Amino acid sequence: MAQTKRFKIGDLEVGEGAPLFLICGPCVIESEPHAVAVARAVGQAAEDAGLRVIFKASFDKANRTSAESYRGPGLREGLRILAAVKRETGLPILTDIHEPAQAGPAAEVCDVLQIPAFLCRQTDLLIEAGRTGRVVNIKKGQFLAPWDMAYAAEKVISGGGDRIILTERGSSFGYQNLVVDFRGLPMMRDLGWPTVLDVTHSLQLPGAAKGKSGGQPEFIETLARAGVAAGADGLFFETHEAPERALSDGANALRLDLLPGLLTRMAELGRLVRSWS
Repeated sequence: MAQTKRFKIGDLEVGEGAPLFLICGPCVIESEPHAVAVARAVGQAAEDAGLRVIFKASFDKANRTSAESYRGPGLREGLRILAAVKRETGLPILTDIHEPAQAGPAAEVCDVLQIPAFLCRQTDLLIEAGRTGRVVNIKKGQFLAPWDMAYAAEKVISGGGDRIILTERGSSFGYQNLVVDFRGLPMMRDLGWPTVLDVTHSLQLPGAAKGKSGGQPEFIETLARAGVAAGADGLFFETHEAPERALSDGANALRLDLLPGLLTRMAELGRLVRSWS
């Protein structure tokens, strides 16, 4: 069994022997006041639970089901807003990139560059992300076996990257449904990199809501518990104060007022699981 690498994101440690950590925020940047408010709430909930958190929000959702769906404020304005969030809260920042040319500008603001699941085999994108020297979070494609993520990681390494996170977000199961094979978490961890369970995206029902994705948020805590028990280094939640009004992925988002209690329970479970090893 390979030793999982341990490294820092700012002063947050992830990997072998490190405490459970979080990636959390709204799916897409809706406005600067909204992003700052959610980041503050997420940061406080994590602090109260004794956990560390990376704030996540996307400047562009380039893979929406419908061309009519809201995509975000775009690269320039989105990075300006994320810089404001970092300045106001002090939290490390994660955002998606979709094209190689976005890697450099995003790395000037963000601590973690995320490769969307649909793009996890895009060689030029992965190499360019590695060249920035930032942490790269690669989301496993819904179509990919866990062990095949070794090749995605190798592309980041070929660009000079040496801090990688691998994220499980469910696998396609017929039409408009995803399932999580929890064997995939230790399988990816055995590749040598910290592994995250993206709880809320794993509960999507892709394209199942007439041009939008549906979801099953009632199972968020079930999947989160299972992920921690299976040895995930981190958990990923998209959260919104009013998911029914969210501009992207509201159907599977965690309601923000439910976050503090959930994090307290996950922190306790995380400490218990780590005490066994």
